[in-house]
Amino acid sequence: MHLGLTIFPTDQTIDPVELARAAEARGFESLWFPEHSHIPTSRATPWGGNPAAPPLPEHYWRTHDPFVALGACAAVTSEIKLATGICLVAQRDPIHTAKEVASLDRISKGRFLFGIGYGWNKEEMAHHGTAYGERRALLRERIYAMQELWTHDEASFSGDHVTFSSSWAWPKPTQEGGPPIILGGNAGPKTAADIAEFCDGWMPIGGRHPLEKWDLVVEACEQIGRDPETVERGLFGAAPSVEKLTALAESGMSRVVMVLPQGPRDEVMAKLDEFAPLVAAVADA
Repeated sequence: MHLGLTIFPTDQTIDPVELARAAEARGFESLWFPEHSHIPTSRATPWGGNPAAPPLPEHYWRTHDPFVALGACAAVTSEIKLATGICLVAQRDPIHTAKEVASLDRISKGRFLFGIGYGWNKEEMAHHGTAYGERRALLRERIYAMQELWTHDEASFSGDHVTFSSSWAWPKPTQEGGPPIILGGNAGPKTAADIAEFCDGWMPIGGRHPLEKWDLVVEACEQIGRDPETVERGLFGAAPSVEKLTALAESGMSRVVMVLPQGPRDEVMAKLDEFAPLVAAVADA
């Protein structure tokens, strides 16, 4: 089982380039950066869409652009995988995003993981012209449109939300067909169907999303004739102990991404050093 790390890289925490170097030196498999373009000050949507949630932390509106930050990390590393965790595809232009994904995958020599999600902040989406009720359909169609751009010398697409005529678009991703697409979030029947149809993996949030929802993914795969074993199972935010991580590995998890604190450099580095011994401890799990 692999161990990764995630943090909101902001102007108030450790520099993402320094973090990438340090994470690779300690043997972590991957580094994940989330995305929010901005947070409208109206704050009408509660954190994660949960009315009982506490106030939204400030780092949500201070985070760096993930593709810029990950591109900088790619330039100073050679082995660690670099990932969006998650990219808000439904509020992004698919042609520009396809270019960013392909460029980052080329610059990193095929080390990019495309973590995606539907999103929860209705006001943020509205500022991008995205209707909250259409976010699933938009994500699905934009992923298919991006895959056309990644895999065809002359790409075209015609859908309900995305349409473009025959076009040239380079670079193509280093990874054949494009980088692995990993969907984050809770897995209801609709999400499970999307995972089965066009994703390479599923990564829920530990403590927030029920892990037994994996059964829905298995069922959705079987309905379309896909082997569920071809869908990677991961987890965000697992408790960092050898016993718990080993148990997750035995349950079929292939990757656990642990959360670093949103603090100053020294606090982040101390937690990184605390996590580091777990890499070797669970490497063979």
